[in-house]
Amino acid sequence: MKIEEVPQDLKYCKDAIVRDQNYAVDCDGKYHMIKSDGWTPKNDALDYALEEDKDKEERKLMVMNATTDFHGFELPINHQPAAHCENGAISTLLSYYGIEFTEPMVFGLASGLFFTHLPFIKMSGMPVTAFRTFPGVLFKRITKLLGIKTETHRFLSQENAMRTLDKVLLEQKTPVGCVVGMYNLPYLPIEYRSHFNGHNICITGKDENTGDYLVLDSNATQKVTLSRDDLIKVRFAKGGTYPLMGQMYWIKSVPDRLPELTPLILKSINKTCWYMVSQPDFIPYAGANGILYLSRKIRVWEKNMGARRAKQNLAQVIRMLEEIGTGGAGFRFIYGAFLQEAAEKTGIGVFNDFSTRITEIGDMWREFAYKASRIVKHRVGENYTYDDLGDLLQVIGEKEKLFFVDLDIKTKSLQK
Repeated sequence: MKIEEVPQDLKYCKDAIVRDQNYAVDCDGKYHMIKSDGWTPKNDALDYALEEDKDKEERKLMVMNATTDFHGFELPINHQPAAHCENGAISTLLSYYGIEFTEPMVFGLASGLFFTHLPFIKMSGMPVTAFRTFPGVLFKRITKLLGIKTETHRFLSQENAMRTLDKVLLEQKTPVGCVVGMYNLPYLPIEYRSHFNGHNICITGKDENTGDYLVLDSNATQKVTLSRDDLIKVRFAKGGTYPLMGQMYWIKSVPDRLPELTPLILKSINKTCWYMVSQPDFIPYAGANGILYLSRKIRVWEKNMGARRAKQNLAQVIRMLEEIGTGGAGFRFIYGAFLQEAAEKTGIGVFNDFSTRITEIGDMWREFAYKASRIVKHRVGENYTYDDLGDLLQVIGEKEKLFFVDLDIKTKSLQK
């Protein structure tokens, strides 16, 4: 995606402090992070999902409250937007310790790129389709790779969860990452709130007088605050795919000297390739196999489910594909930016060629999202079919398989 193609279709983001962040290339093929006000295909899928939403009456009572005025204890950390919340939270935590890694470098070193379509795991009653590794994995991977000691806690007691947060934040003066549910985050546009219990934020301050907490959310354009009650509610969010149990994580210590970067980059690329192409054919749900599996399944959705249910499933895939600017295309673009940065850091110029290839695949994922949204919205004159989507997914799956096989071979040859 080129910079001039970054969409600015303002709708649900109007009057909100939340914006998408997209990675796009300039005329020289150099990646930059560009702010986006939204994209029509994603909005169309969201429109359809809201029409079918069982929480309609509850949403009518919601209000958007994006409080930014804060007075209290605050750690000296700058807010930085990111395309994806966990990448952003990790970058924020690392920066507090003077480790300045870009979002693409965090994502690439943590081998975050992946694909799964899991019909036996449901979110909002429909199969989960994911375009990255499972929530929480990135933090574990990159800190282990860098030799950083961390701690992660979950809790049965809400009060114990808040006491532990205050102890780490106020007594140890350490920023804390929290995994929260999106449905009750008051600064999100009401339409963006879903029962997704995997959003990452950083807590970096507290006002002892009001009990408000200072929050760095990489999807927001600036620092925001959450009341104690709201923070408890999102830390112990109900619904969603799994209970959160107040999950929080933080860095305990960093080594005096970080490992050399080039071997880490090569090792992380090999691991990403392994995740994408190592699965045997009898495990069809993951990696490039998973894309081909979805290609086969999507062709018969309408026949097997009926038109209404098929559209619901398709709208769900689009939301997972493009929600908050990341998803299938976005993660491919982030990985392209990582490979470009890897070429610069290591002096291995061939990574630029692979960056170009994964960027082209990301563009195909955006084409898929566009065509899928036309089916959901059923716009006059745009007669795409589920077979069309299946054909496109088959091409994407085959291209991703070849891409990661080639990248793996090249990277291993560089390690000999």
